[in-house]
Amino acid sequence: MRYTRVEAGGRARWGRVTGDVVELLAASPLEGTPTVTGTAPLATVRWLPPVVPPVFYAVGFNYPRHIAHANAATPDRPEVGYRANNALTGHRSPVVRPADVTGRFEAEPELVAVIGATLRHASYDQARAGIFGWTIGNDISARTWQHTDRTFWRAKNSDTFKPMGPWIETDVDALAQTTTLRVNGAVRAAFPTGDMVFDPYDYIVEMSRHLTLHPGDVLWMGAEATCRLEPGDTVDVEISGIGVLSNPVRLESPPERTRP
Repeated sequence: MRYTRVEAGGRARWGRVTGDVVELLAASPLEGTPTVTGTAPLATVRWLPPVVPPVFYAVGFNYPRHIAHANAATPDRPEVGYRANNALTGHRSPVVRPADVTGRFEAEPELVAVIGATLRHASYDQARAGIFGWTIGNDISARTWQHTDRTFWRAKNSDTFKPMGPWIETDVDALAQTTTLRVNGAVRAAFPTGDMVFDPYDYIVEMSRHLTLHPGDVLWMGAEATCRLEPGDTVDVEISGIGVLSNPVRLESPPERTRP
């Protein structure tokens, strides 16, 4: 199944994608099997992030090639960070580069696990069973801010810096797929999605020793490669078996200044 969230009839709705139609659902599929209340052509809806997570977890340095490129140490245990929901945006919505960003503005293509159960002290098998499905993320970073700020508060978490979508695929072996990053149709990177230091289940086992994970939480799994973006580009992240997340890149218009 492919579940998503769309704006239809002026409000946010859960939906199930079937061909070129979205079946509009009465409730979240994370809470059971919702009834279908109507349909809408996909061409008429606006894509939203496929889930608004209670908690947004993110993994760093989880692919050997990325670790080597950054001249970083290979992690010896799964450790997770956090990102902000305000940074989320949907499929086909613009990534907006702030007007005062200088230096490298980059994309990182990521597999995203969507949690479907309440998990605490989970075993590896329970972690596997506790994933509702998989979606795609694009980790946008403003590198100058990343290297000069004390935290990632704006370098990773500015509005629109975390496109996610287009849907949650529930029937795929996500770690057996290929991740491809394209800019303006040209392939900039491609790598085996499952070529990770620690897989999602390793992370869930470790996280749930200390944290309770809840349905709808998301875990972004890191990337093997990065790619520089410029305003006017279109960036696509494809994970075979899941889909394609596509976003145009725009430059923020400077705010109007009023005379005091």
